[in-house]
Amino acid sequence: MAVTIEQVTHEALSLSEGERAQLAATLLRSLDPVEKAPDAGQAWEAEIARRVERVRQGTAKGRPAEDVFRDILARYQ
Repeated sequence: MAVTIEQVTHEALSLSEGERAQLAATLLRSLDPVEKAPDAGQAWEAEIARRVERVRQGTAKGRPAEDVFRDILARYQ
């Protein structure tokens, strides 16, 4: 017997909040391209470390979030 998405959803919603969070994280990881390309995960970790170090050293250039969001909205409207 094939299980439908409605049945899976019904069963998932009957789980506790913690179990639903764990299920959601598992499903999201299954869609993550990093899982499909493990080297990409290492590259992202290295990039994050570089950026954090620049912030700590005070050499990172930042922009106010309002400016960033305004630019994004203008680009895609």
